[in-house]
Order: sequence, then structure tokens, then C-alpha cells
Amino acid sequence: MTDTAYTAGTAGTAYTTPSGVGESARRPDATLKVTGEFAYASDLWIDGMAWGATLRSPHPSAWIRSIDPGPALKIAGVHAVLTHEDVPGEKFYGLDLKDQPVLAVGQVRYQGEPVALVAADHPETARRAAAAIVVEYEVREPVTDPRRATEIVRRQPVRAGDTFEAEVVVTGEYEVGMQDQAFLGPEAGLAVPAEDGGVDLFVATQWLHVDRDQLAPCLGLPPEKVRLTLSGVGGAFGAREDLSMQVHACMLALRLGRPVKMSYGREESFFGHVHRHPARMRYEHGATRDGRLVYVKADILLDGGAYCSSSPAVVGNAASLGVGPYEVPNVDVVATGVYTNNPPCGAMRGFGAVQACYAYESQMDRLAEACGLSPVEIRVRNAVTQGSRLITGQLIDSPAPLADMLRDLEAMPLPGGPPDGDLRALPGGVSQTTHGESVRRGVGYGVGIKNICFSEGFDDYSTARVRVELVNGEPHVTVHTAAAEVGQGLVTVQAQIARTELGIPDVTVATADTSVGSAGSSSASRQSYVTGGAVRAACEAVRARFGGLPAREALERYGPIEETREYRHRPTYPMDPVTGQGDSHTQLALCVHRAVVDVDVELGLVKVVELAAVQDVGRVLNPQALEGQIHGGSAQGLGLALMEEIQVRDGVVANPSFTDYLIPTILDMPPMQLKILENPDPAAPYGLRGAGEPPTLSSTPAVAAAVRAATGLRLTRVPIRPEDIALS
Repeated sequence: MTDTAYTAGTAGTAYTTPSGVGESARRPDATLKVTGEFAYASDLWIDGMAWGATLRSPHPSAWIRSIDPGPALKIAGVHAVLTHEDVPGEKFYGLDLKDQPVLAVGQVRYQGEPVALVAADHPETARRAAAAIVVEYEVREPVTDPRRATEIVRRQPVRAGDTFEAEVVVTGEYEVGMQDQAFLGPEAGLAVPAEDGGVDLFVATQWLHVDRDQLAPCLGLPPEKVRLTLSGVGGAFGAREDLSMQVHACMLALRLGRPVKMSYGREESFFGHVHRHPARMRYEHGATRDGRLVYVKADILLDGGAYCSSSPAVVGNAASLGVGPYEVPNVDVVATGVYTNNPPCGAMRGFGAVQACYAYESQMDRLAEACGLSPVEIRVRNAVTQGSRLITGQLIDSPAPLADMLRDLEAMPLPGGPPDGDLRALPGGVSQTTHGESVRRGVGYGVGIKNICFSEGFDDYSTARVRVELVNGEPHVTVHTAAAEVGQGLVTVQAQIARTELGIPDVTVATADTSVGSAGSSSASRQSYVTGGAVRAACEAVRARFGGLPAREALERYGPIEETREYRHRPTYPMDPVTGQGDSHTQLALCVHRAVVDVDVELGLVKVVELAAVQDVGRVLNPQALEGQIHGGSAQGLGLALMEEIQVRDGVVANPSFTDYLIPTILDMPPMQLKILENPDPAAPYGLRGAGEPPTLSSTPAVAAAVRAATGLRLTRVPIRPEDIALS
């Protein structure tokens, strides 16, 4: 249940086109997904296809002394076994640094690293054959403690000012566990060899063109012979930015000369994609007696695991946003990402900013206590606003009404207590044993700031092609981009923009593929901004060619009209490697949360009674989809606070299943109160502000703060486990 209020800021254009911008347009995939008829990548099928399977390392660190494919090749129905020696092109790939092997070359660096591939007539035959391959390993002692790591991915300081003494000083050490994206649909795709010697890959991904640009060199093919088409994606949250089965399926298809499908099971999926970086953080906050921040020192250590992935960008976010949306004249922040033999870590919703947010918000609560102020008041006194500067020196040049958002949040009514005698409303539900006598209630607050779009000089843009023609005598619009619909509702938003700009209700959004220019990744809350901007620009170009005529009349006179446009946001710049100064971000978004929890202090059980949130989104494009984004982000933040963690022991994953890796269900998610503000960003299309990630930041520290308030315990690590409460 949601109680939502909308508050407009600066007046904007009123759009009245049916199902246009500002309305809760119906999603074209909604009915299919609800009825179970939607075709995900794992449902792909073509006659005559073979099945691929992967042999993965059981060791987090080892030399490979030999690989014997003989036993696998003897199994009936097996057509090929491939190792790194069969990679037709470059043997390494990577998002930021080409350090990850297509198949292990001489050694393995994490448990689950791909070692060999099998193609067979049946998926079970392929898996059985993969298990039959004999690999001789010489096991090494893995490096699993990031504090002992000697290989650094990136070290980024942020320094300003020279005053590091204050009347009130609070310090703390904090830890964030490894979180999984836990998307609905495991990795899957279908590779089909083409007559021109190339390959067509139908795949669930977040980033079609960067997949292609990594694939082509490994396959020894020019980019134009590697064609990708988006298949049904069951969620992503960052885990589909990196390659998984893409190169493997294409290699097998090209070797066999027939289509090959690969689809991971749930356990393999845990090994087949990156996770959220675990973090260890030390913070020191200094303030005046009345709670005004004087300085912040922070040391943020991020475990990147075995390969680089997007760790450099994660480190940059953690550093630049490392003290939160607060005015601090003196800072000494250092964020470091390191290599270990743990599972590779990379993008996950809010990356880098999530880890830092948990630490700096925990510190703000400690500072409030030390200064005798409420958690809201300490944040209000230090809140940024338009005209403030980040610790990197970047000017906040659009609305940032953080103090007002906090006051709005504080004014929201609190929920009542649980109904007398209703055990279902208590922590643990009907299975709990204390019958409520040891239940304590707590309230906590959290604030988060997240960068929107890619940062630090990345050439961030999107491309859109818009075609208008007469179909059965009526104007029809086709929008074609390479932007990945991963469940966030992007297809719906593209159609809404076309309807609004062209005034034509009949719109089709073509399947995303690489036959149109790049749209970048469906990450960083950027697609509504950049792809929305590209669609609007292409529509404007089409409309200009109408020559002032109504659409039908223009099309009758001129025939079909098609325009392609790129949209780039304002430039960003790399952070200075010594001082961290620079305008590294495009746009910034704020969200604040209040959590109310009931905690059984004897059993260590927690029930989140309510979450309330206030978020400024600049401009609402689709109210219902927006609420869903805030709910989803809040749920993932709640999961990180209380239950979600990949348990890694000496480099080995102990819980690669949803039986043991717990995520919030509908029974764990509480009712939410939302207040959505619209203070347009003048530099963004429609004034919008990316909205998908900020709720993930602030919900985690809010829930943790509420548990601390209920228990009186410091609780410096998330997720908070029952034993952290009951045994303390």
C-alpha cells in the first residue's frame, strides 16, 4: 500500500496528449508478464539449436596444469569442448580494463571462473559433459582479505581545506557485505551463425553496443559482423553490464556452424555475474558544539574481487559522494578499490554511493547524539542547497531542497502500534515465541545523494531514430533505439515522449538492437535523461519537417519522414588524481527515508513497520512507474540492511541460491508513504531527474538507524543479523 503526495516546484509545460508525458501510460509488456506469457531470454528457441554449458573452477586461486576434454567428448550428443586455446581472437575483455579472460588462461582467480565450454544436443548432456572434463589444478592460497591485498584497481583521494580539529569529534568503523542483484531472469542468450561469417546474438543485457565492442575482438570479427538484439530481460540492477555467456555462446555457434543457446541455472548465475562491492570504512566527523560540520575524514576500502569490471567508476563515486549531501569545508577522503580472489564485483544499483551512504549517515546519527540534537536537526543544519558545492568543488546548480525534504519527512504521521494480540504484526509473525513482551520500536532517518548519468569525462550519449508514416491511412510512429528495457519501463517512456512531441497516439517502440546507434547502458539512472532526450530531439526534427501541417496532411504530401538524432548531456571531467577536485557529475538526485521498525531484542528479529520517503524527481514522466522505482529501490536497500549478503568463506561462496541468499518478499516490505517533489532541472529534458537509484541509498541507513534506536546497540555492519541483536 502506498500513500503518495506530489508537490510541484517551478511551473512547467502542461502536457495533455493521451498517454503522453506525465501520465501513467500502460506498459505494453504488463499483461504478458502478469500472465506468465512474456518471452524472456531463457525462453529463446530455434529449430536445430545446440546447448552450451560452462565448466567453472571450484577453487578461488589455482594454477591450471592440464585440461583433458576426452571423457566429455566420448559422451553421446556432445559436439565440442573448447578452452582458451580455441578463442579465435583476443583472449581478454573487460568494461574498463581488458583483464578478464574469455576462458581461464593458465590460472583461475576466483571460484566459478569459466575454464571450458561444451556444446551438446541437450542441456543436461552439456552439463554432464562439462562435469566430465578433467582439470588438474595446483591450488594456491587465495587473497580474500582486502586489507591484505597488494593490487590496487584505483585509489582516489578528495582533499579540501586544512582544518581538522573541532569541538565535537565522532569516529566509527563500518562494514557493508557483498550484495547480489538478485534479478528475476538468469543470464541467457541464443547465438546464430550468419552467412557472412558473422554471428547474430539474441541476449538479455544492459548495454548492447559495449557488449558488441567487447565480443568482436574476442571472436576475431569486425564489429559489423557481430549483431546483437535485445531479448526479454528479467531485471538487471547492474549485473548485466559485464559479459557473461555472450562470448561463449558465439564461440560455440561459430565452431559448430549452428545456433547455440546458453541459459544459466540460479546457482550458476550467482557465479556468472558481478556483485556489489563489500566495503570497510573508517570515518571521523568533527563539528562545532551546535552541530555544524567542520571536517570529515574517511578511508573507504572496496573489494573489487578478481577482475576490474567497473571498479574504477565505483571508487570514483564512493570518493566524490563520500560525505553525502552536506556542506563540509574541510575533507580528507580516500577511496581505494583492490583486487582479491573473491568473486568479481562491479555495478549494482547506486554503486559506490550506497556503501559510503551507510557510513556517513551512521556518523551523522552519532554526531547528533554527541551534540544533543535530533537526527533530523543535525542533517538540516548541514544540508546542501542550490548553490552549495560538493567536496569535489562541483557547484550544485539546480534545485536541492534537502532541508525542506527532511522537514516534510519528519512531519509525516507515524504508524500506530501493532494490534493487540495479533502475532502476525510482530517480528517473526506467528512463529515467534516471546509474544511481544520483548519487542521494542525504533525510528531512523537516512539521506542519500546519487550522481545521475555517467561521470568523469565519459562520452555519454544516446541515439534515437524516429519514423512517421501512414499505416491504414493513419499516422504511425516507430521509435528505434538501442536502449535496453530491463523492466524499468523505458519502452513506455519512449512512446510517451513520442506521443507528446508529435501528437500522434499510435506509437511502436522497435526492439532494441545494434542496427541503430548506441544508447549506452541502462544504468546510472540515465536512460530517461539521455535516451529520452534523444527521442525528443528526433521527434522535434520530424515535426519540423511537417512544415506546420497536420501530421496526416504532411505525410500525404511528403511520404514517410525519418530522422535520427544523438543527445549528449553537458560535459563532465575526471577527478584530479591528487585533490579529487573537478566537475565529475552530470546531475545529482536526493532521496530521504524514515524507517519505523519493531525489534524483538531477545530473538533478534526485525519487522519493518513502515518506510516513508521524500524524493525530488525534477519532473514526473510516468507516476506509476516512478512509484515502482522508489518501491523497488527501497526494497533493495531494506534487503541490504537486514538480510542480503553473499557469504564468502576463504573465497568460496557458501549460499549461491535463493534458499540461503535471502531477499525481501512482499511479506517483508512494509506500507510506504511517498512525497514526490517536482523541482525541474533546467539542463535536463523536461526538467527530469533520474530517480531509480537514490532510494537504494537512503533506505539502508534509515532501517539500520531505526534498529539502533530500538536496541540501543551501535550495529556498525550491514546486513544486521539476528545474532548482532540477540547476543549483544
